[in-house]
Amino acid sequence: MFIKMYKMKKKIALDMDEVIVNIYDRFISLYVEQYNVVPNPEDYAGRKFYNVSGAENFRKYLFEPGFFLDLPIFEGAAEVVEWLNTHFDLFIVTAAQEFPHSLIDKYHWLQKHLPFISWKQFVFCGDKSIIRADYMIDDHVHNLKSFEGLGLLFSASHNINENGYIRLNNWTEVKLFFEKELENEPAR
Repeated sequence: MFIKMYKMKKKIALDMDEVIVNIYDRFISLYVEQYNVVPNPEDYAGRKFYNVSGAENFRKYLFEPGFFLDLPIFEGAAEVVEWLNTHFDLFIVTAAQEFPHSLIDKYHWLQKHLPFISWKQFVFCGDKSIIRADYMIDDHVHNLKSFEGLGLLFSASHNINENGYIRLNNWTEVKLFFEKELENEPAR
């Protein structure tokens, strides 16, 4: 009897906001529109943009229909996500429930910017502690704390003071990290 062994692909849970999608650029644009001045990045380093003096009311935009629809994608993200999708079982995992209008916006955003990702790979959730994968790339430490696999912290201005996780600063570093992971996998 012949049994064919298949090499199982490892799973990656990949966050959207401030990992693939650049929300801060939208907040900065809104700030400039309201105050006619570009905010100093030092003012929001280590915290969320809507905690900056004068931007406290900006969190309300997250609840508006269309806010998440036209956000820019980070440089290099589409190409690396497509590469990851060919070498791993990739799932886009986003805590969209807090902002109900974001569900449809994020769905359409993913279809537009990452058309090679199937709708079956979208995970819209509230609490990411239910996610089971080998890796999770996220910008929030609270999501990585309860994760049972290897948590990877994607750099964002609000998490610059966080430690204790492998930090990936950009999409070039994401690809390099996972290329090394593939090289280090034992042959079957």
